[in-house]
Amino acid sequence: MSDKKEIKKLKDDLKKLESEIQEKNDEIQEKEEEIINKDQEIENKKEQFLRLQADFDNFKKRTEKELTDHIRYANEKLIIKVIDTYEDLERALKSGKSDELQEGVEMIYQNLKKILENEGLEELPTQGEKFDPFKHEALMTEDHDDFENGEIIKELCKGYKLNSKVIKYSKVQVCKKKNA
Repeated sequence: MSDKKEIKKLKDDLKKLESEIQEKNDEIQEKEEEIINKDQEIENKKEQFLRLQADFDNFKKRTEKELTDHIRYANEKLIIKVIDTYEDLERALKSGKSDELQEGVEMIYQNLKKILENEGLEELPTQGEKFDPFKHEALMTEDHDDFENGEIIKELCKGYKLNSKVIKYSKVQVCKKKNA
């Protein structure tokens, strides 16, 4: 009887082991399915990323083209306004008569000045001003009795600002006292 008990015990152990093996196989299968699902999810995310990357590249190219076009034609309105004055200057130069030429050039100067002012261009004042390195460029200095130290003596070349931004510095001569 002991053999029968041993065989029964062995059979029971074998069934138990087979059951554990089946459980482990089921766990393995579940893990393999999870891996397959995760791989599919990764593939989907990769495709989504590639689509987003392509969309971004297209957006970037479109934006660069629009910016290039905008820069290329930014001055179009100003040029259209200046063309008439340009043609007036050409006609004045062709007239050849000095009085008419003087009058024509003066009229053209006033028209051009008005156009530029309407676009936001302003001359930078220098007369009686203190030197400001954010508006002026000092080309020369001189010790002068009639001016204070750092005061602008003379404007050598006009400066301009466009809508409060300095676009061309005034070139000036500045008083610099030797004993200051």
